[in-house]
Amino acid sequence: MKKLGLLPKILIAILLGIAIGSFSPEWLVAGLATFSGLFGNFLGFAIPLIIIGFIAPGIGELGRGAGRLLGVTTGLAYLSTVIAGLLAFLAATLLYPYMLEVGGLVNSYDNPEEALLEPFFKVDMPPVFGVMTALLLAFTLGLGAAVIKGQTLQKVMLDFREIVEKLIASIIIPLLPYHILCVFANLTYGGQVTTILSVFAKVFIMIIVLHVLFLIIQYLVAGQVAHKNPFAMLKNMLPAYFTAIGTQSSAAAIPVTLRQTKLNGVSGKVADFVIPLCATIHLSGSTITLVSCSMAVMLLTGMPTSLGMMFPFILMLGITMVAAPGVPGGAVMAALGLLESMLGFDTTLTSLMIALYIAQDSFGTACNVTGDGAIAVITDRVSKSEPA
Repeated sequence: MKKLGLLPKILIAILLGIAIGSFSPEWLVAGLATFSGLFGNFLGFAIPLIIIGFIAPGIGELGRGAGRLLGVTTGLAYLSTVIAGLLAFLAATLLYPYMLEVGGLVNSYDNPEEALLEPFFKVDMPPVFGVMTALLLAFTLGLGAAVIKGQTLQKVMLDFREIVEKLIASIIIPLLPYHILCVFANLTYGGQVTTILSVFAKVFIMIIVLHVLFLIIQYLVAGQVAHKNPFAMLKNMLPAYFTAIGTQSSAAAIPVTLRQTKLNGVSGKVADFVIPLCATIHLSGSTITLVSCSMAVMLLTGMPTSLGMMFPFILMLGITMVAAPGVPGGAVMAALGLLESMLGFDTTLTSLMIALYIAQDSFGTACNVTGDGAIAVITDRVSKSEPA
């Protein structure tokens, strides 16, 4: 099992959870619900630490970049991420009412939680501070370290990020499949798993189509700006795309992404700066996935969805996922705080989000990586147009 990737583990956990929930007695499912509740509470405790651990040093590192080149790259990456989120919102708004059963998880319950078994006991694990406090503190520390160029503070934040990365890699990610197993066992026992599985397939297909569509849009824009053939450039980036699918990591795909970006005519200086930077700040594919999955969960549970609610969420996603952990599912871990504070997700709904997200995480990463090449092409063109 240790040699399996996270996605196979999640899939096995879902299947085992369905099997256990179908045939097990109530006391066993309640026992699993107890573990799930404890893990969910610990995750709630860890979320503010994850936010500070990744956002603060990420902003601090951006502040020591290469001036105008940094500004152009960051601006393009953020704009691309926000547009990707809006595209996902538009597609979900138009298609989900026909694809999904609105309120399908609620049925005869006022709250989908009422269909689930209660754990034997609960242990409160209150976070040190709230999510919004963590975000504000992260912005303050990160921007402050960038402005004063404080090496000591930046080193402390980098050490803290390493601690949080260890927490995620050594505790949260290894226990995540068991948490998913427990949640799906409880959902199956409550009679809601059929709806969820049908959602997985439909949402997965829509997300992949959106990824491809958005990559075409990115390269059409890049081709227009740089006066190059967009489809030839996109074809050159296919090795990076498939490398990212295999590794599920933007960072691991950097060498291939760099090579293919230079084949598209981007200067070595610009490519060497833009590609590693975009590996942490450009998350258009992940944003498409998170917005699509969150809206699917909200529609299934009868929660309201509107542009007024989702647009601020999309804007914050582009910031919160900066320097997300370089492990499978890292982006959704960094976004959990926003899901809870801005969209009102509880432990069960965040568990569904994690399962939905990780099921196609490799494709989201591949979209991120391939899109980095388009950002590099545009940045290269802009840098060449600067006055000497």
